[in-house]
Amino acid sequence: MNNTTFDIKDLQLNALLEVTQAINNNLSEEDLLKIYKFTLLADLKIQKLALFTDLDGDWTCRVHFGTAESCEDVGLDPEFLDLKEVEQLEESEKFEGQFQQVFPVYHKGKLLAVVFISTGEESVVENRFLNALTNLILVAIENKKFARKQMEQEAYHRELEIAKKVQNFLFPKQLPMAERLQIEAFYLPHQDVGGDYYDYIPIDKDRFLICIADVSGKGVPAALLMSNFQASLRTLVRHSINLEQIVHELNHTTYRSGNAENFITFFAAIYDFTTNELEYINCGHNEIVLINNNEEIVLLNEGTTVLGMFDPLPFIKTETIKDLSDFFIFAYTDGLTETFSEEDEAFEFERLEALIREQLHNLHGLHNRILDELVEFKGNRKFNDDITMLSCRVLNK
Repeated sequence: MNNTTFDIKDLQLNALLEVTQAINNNLSEEDLLKIYKFTLLADLKIQKLALFTDLDGDWTCRVHFGTAESCEDVGLDPEFLDLKEVEQLEESEKFEGQFQQVFPVYHKGKLLAVVFISTGEESVVENRFLNALTNLILVAIENKKFARKQMEQEAYHRELEIAKKVQNFLFPKQLPMAERLQIEAFYLPHQDVGGDYYDYIPIDKDRFLICIADVSGKGVPAALLMSNFQASLRTLVRHSINLEQIVHELNHTTYRSGNAENFITFFAAIYDFTTNELEYINCGHNEIVLINNNEEIVLLNEGTTVLGMFDPLPFIKTETIKDLSDFFIFAYTDGLTETFSEEDEAFEFERLEALIREQLHNLHGLHNRILDELVEFKGNRKFNDDITMLSCRVLNK
């Protein structure tokens, strides 16, 4: 073994020590790739290199030097993804014959990288060592990604638990089931937490408010935005029962909280047992069903647009229905009517209307029947949104 061989082994050992120290110091992915580049360029005398790795399914050049053109915008031919060992390159159309060799880097059977190199007329770097050095760097980067994902998942789960606890306070613990007022509700979140909300708020012995809402988006952000909305509504109702004023304030709060990127559809109604009047507002929500004294269906659509997109609201109108002593309200979110069958057919309002008429006088039975129909209708498909139902029957005689 001559001095040149000893020098090469010494360079290789020093390179491994530097890389190992950098990994132990928890340097960033970018810094590790820089160390890899300069180690090969300065210490190991490699003249040209292009390192390709998989970034979310797209094989991209992460490190390159010595080439006549940038490799960052050059894709990797799929044929190189099947490499099992080093190949000599006579001429590469991709890089106009700039590289002498290409070799794959594997770890536990997974292809981590494809490396193109050129060392001039006489190679001074053993492919085995270059493979080991590349493997060491890329496995460290993979481990950093894995650790980062674990931390993100742990943070998400903590956030999810908080959102679940917050959402438990969204819905009323008890709903009235008396002779003159009966309210039944059902909620099925699409994910662990959802963005639907319903409520029953007693105002005094003669008046109450019911509402239903649906926030754009899903999961934890939607649940947190809706929890803020619910807290705002309950605070506002304690100070005023002017629906127009309440909606203006809710819109302003949602606009600020959602940064005009999320919106909430909302329906609210206040009934007064002494006047037999129902005042309501529909803020971009789907049509709410009212069956009046004569068992006629009336759709409650008057109001304004969705909340949180415009501040101030472009228009607003509340509606009052008089002489209501015996009536029924069915409110729901669009996850119900937008449930799809295996043939991509939506459940839609017509099916819902028929079920409402069929089970009009049995609130609990109505919700169970609708859910059974939805499950049968969707077949093997999954629900793609939260589903919420709120039924209210008043017998004020």
